[in-house]
Amino acid sequence: MSDPEGDTRTSGGTRSAPRRAVAGEVRDAVSFRTFLLIVGVLLLQMGFILSYVGAFHDPSPHRLSVRVAGPEAAADRMVDRINALPDEPLRARTAPDPRAAREALTSGETAGVYVLRPSEPADRLLLATAGGSAKAEAVRSVLGGMAARQGRQLEVSDVVPVQSGDSRGLTGFYLVVGWTVGGYLVAALLGVSRGALPANPSRAAIRLVSVAVYAVLSGLGGALVVGPLLGALTGHPVRLWLLGALLVFAAAAVTMALQVLFGVVGIGLTVLLFVVLGNPSAGGAYAPELLPAFWREISTALPNGAGTDAVRNIVYFGSHHVTGDVLVIAAYALGGTVVALLGAVLRARRAPVPAPAREDDGTAHGKHHRQE
Repeated sequence: MSDPEGDTRTSGGTRSAPRRAVAGEVRDAVSFRTFLLIVGVLLLQMGFILSYVGAFHDPSPHRLSVRVAGPEAAADRMVDRINALPDEPLRARTAPDPRAAREALTSGETAGVYVLRPSEPADRLLLATAGGSAKAEAVRSVLGGMAARQGRQLEVSDVVPVQSGDSRGLTGFYLVVGWTVGGYLVAALLGVSRGALPANPSRAAIRLVSVAVYAVLSGLGGALVVGPLLGALTGHPVRLWLLGALLVFAAAAVTMALQVLFGVVGIGLTVLLFVVLGNPSAGGAYAPELLPAFWREISTALPNGAGTDAVRNIVYFGSHHVTGDVLVIAAYALGGTVVALLGAVLRARRAPVPAPAREDDGTAHGKHHRQE
């Protein structure tokens, strides 16, 4: 029975029409697909919190490399004592002489050098804060404690300090963050504005060329900002430019590949890879050797960690050990490019063939003639 206002009542007297209307509005406003995307965002948010807090809440050194130089017998005993420490905070090796040990430090092969001087009241500890201030402080803390327990003094020298504009050695990390963010954002923007799935291989190739041009400009811009503009990382603009261009293109190519494979969900997977996993493991605030095992293991296997390590090696350690980092980033760039192009090819093959246009039988012409 309907009331004068037209509301439909059930036998119990409740109003069912408004409820159905509200339910319909909810379904229209939030589709099942949208609901699933919201759940995905929630999981991504929780993953972000878990990853960052999990990586940074309790940093502790794990097998930080150090060299010990001095009289052979004394150096061997010191190495044994260091390697026997609980939880293996350091991993020591002997060096032929102090000069060889110092070269290992300045090339980035080791985090510290302990020089034994039995005939003098103090031993020496050489550090490289440019490799990460937290890492250098961890080496100082462990070896300083050992020296104190043996009744020895310890003279500490920073052999490879950070540049004056590079506070706590974090500029390289933030530079890499900027490059990767730019790379995946430009690819995501192209996907959102023109469709996540390129219509054909030609359009996929055009997108890749477009992001390559963007990568070159972005790499140059980043190198100029941290170098001539701010004076944070000086002296290596061309190498930083090339590294930045490769890193930006790798991030963009991977984003395109994930969009081709998973559509708009690919953007979320990109955030998972570069932000949730990549940033906390990259070695910014804490070197990988100070992170828990999971983040330590994935660090240089992701573009973020490889890029941060490469920037530091270029600026502070004579570009030693850069090749491996560049190969990792290049692998992502190549893999993303191949997947994006192959995905576009397969999609073009699966696309339905349009029906041929019907021949004009003259009817339309006749109608036009009668209208005239």
